[in-house]
Amino acid sequence: MTQTRIIDAAGMRRTVNRLAHEIVEKNKGAEEVAVVGIRTRGEFLARRIARKLEEIEHHPIQVGILDITLYRDDLRGRLDQPRLQSTDILFDVNGKILVLVDDVLFTGRTVRSALNAIMDLGRPKSIQLLVLVDRGHRELPIKADFAGKNVPTSQLQEIKVLMEEVDGEDGVLLIERSPSEESL
Repeated sequence: MTQTRIIDAAGMRRTVNRLAHEIVEKNKGAEEVAVVGIRTRGEFLARRIARKLEEIEHHPIQVGILDITLYRDDLRGRLDQPRLQSTDILFDVNGKILVLVDDVLFTGRTVRSALNAIMDLGRPKSIQLLVLVDRGHRELPIKADFAGKNVPTSQLQEIKVLMEEVDGEDGVLLIERSPSEESL
């Protein structure tokens, strides 16, 4: 297995800054914008994006955290109980422009689950998807509105996002597995 750092801490800061500016530009400001992060790393990325939006727009941005565990379609047939965390969205989503934040966009199944969870809370004006890394291999027709970096990958590759809040450092790693490791 080999690891290549494709985004370092400084690159992460620049990417968050750029993504926040793209949100402001697309929405002609951020007055109606609220940010919702998908647990776990999407939560911390969402908080960073919201802080940057507040710096740019000079007003508070509402932030929510979404746990999609019970909405996942890959839990069926598992014997162990899923580990539930709380959804923490303490504002009305109706009529808001929600920026849904996740660290990596892969098959699209996590985003589909998140969309279902959000729609159970109300009817936003729109939902825009922001991801730090889009690695391709979609199984569902889902596309990011904002992507920090597009990294075409093979099935033997993995993207690992490191966040200071949970990993002690910021960065993005491209992990290359050999075909023999894939069968393990």
